[in-house]
Amino acid sequence: MVCRRIGIWILLAWCAVPARAQTRLKDICRVKGQEENTLHGLGLVVGLKGTGDGANFLPTLRGLAEALQQMGNPLGEGKIAELKDAKNVALVLVTATVGPAGNLQGDKIDCSVSAIAAKSLAGGRLFLTPLVGPQAGSDRVYAFAEGPITLDDPKIPTTGTIHRGCRLEEDFRNVFVKNHTITLVLNEDHADFGVAHEVAELINSTYQGIASQPRRLVQRPGVRQAAAEWSGEGEGDIARAINQLYIEVQLPQPYRTRPTEFVAEIMGLVLITPPQTEARVVIRERQGSIVIGGDVEIGPVLVTHKNVVIDTTGGAGPGSDTWFAIDPGQRGASKLSALVAALNAVKVPPADIIDIIKALERNGKLHGHLIIE
Repeated sequence: MVCRRIGIWILLAWCAVPARAQTRLKDICRVKGQEENTLHGLGLVVGLKGTGDGANFLPTLRGLAEALQQMGNPLGEGKIAELKDAKNVALVLVTATVGPAGNLQGDKIDCSVSAIAAKSLAGGRLFLTPLVGPQAGSDRVYAFAEGPITLDDPKIPTTGTIHRGCRLEEDFRNVFVKNHTITLVLNEDHADFGVAHEVAELINSTYQGIASQPRRLVQRPGVRQAAAEWSGEGEGDIARAINQLYIEVQLPQPYRTRPTEFVAEIMGLVLITPPQTEARVVIRERQGSIVIGGDVEIGPVLVTHKNVVIDTTGGAGPGSDTWFAIDPGQRGASKLSALVAALNAVKVPPADIIDIIKALERNGKLHGHLIIE
């Protein structure tokens, strides 16, 4: 069997350096307290065309009986048996999401409806349904939902949406300042001790010397006049990284009555260098796609696939007739991207490339975090 031996190298080329992309803090983190809240409740959908829960689903019949009771039309002596022909009613789960910015009383937002036992919600209308708060076991009503249901996908008739069908009965104001302190939360993909430290250092260097009492006027780039007027030296840092996810920031004295202005300023700060997180490889097996970070390296390894041998150790050397020098100029460890490029060059199928990457990880030769979706 004829084998081809391929050396993996990195190509070092002189090229123009592209303009450095700016990374703002708002691109990699958010302010704690600015989260979504989900309201939920159980309701009844009426007006179905015989696709409801039917007389054998007692939870629906009990809910319908209670609704009739509240509307002044209680059941007679026959009780639930009187509802045996109620085929156009379905018990559903209703949810509505209040966005990170919050909403005020009277605002209308979309809500989702999901059937529990019904075959289809097509043509149905949600009966007035109270929605309780996001806390488990809460019975406090924050909103009411009702209205005609629009199916999200005709092929899945058991779920739908009521556009602007949820009316809030209370204000949702997300508190983001506690004890004159805000907390920045790094995005999941940027959660890293080094990144958290860089963010804290950026904030401290920008607002260095802003005291609790007015000192002298010192204007700094990117800091508004209000901050400059309260400048002093040696007053301590205002930001500290708690862990790889959270950074606590104390509001300087001049901003304590204007926290929104302060948050707007710090979220607009720009990191000088892009945040450095762990090296990662993301594989989506169903789609056959592989996303490789440019900093993912592999250790010295010999990969054999059918009639192809790929050597990253450099052992064979350019003296062999079967040696193909790829990226001549390699110094140090090989890049995974070069290995994948070599495999693609000899038409190795994506599924086989994925298996090889998995084997590299199991062998301890993949210097990065492998994520399989």
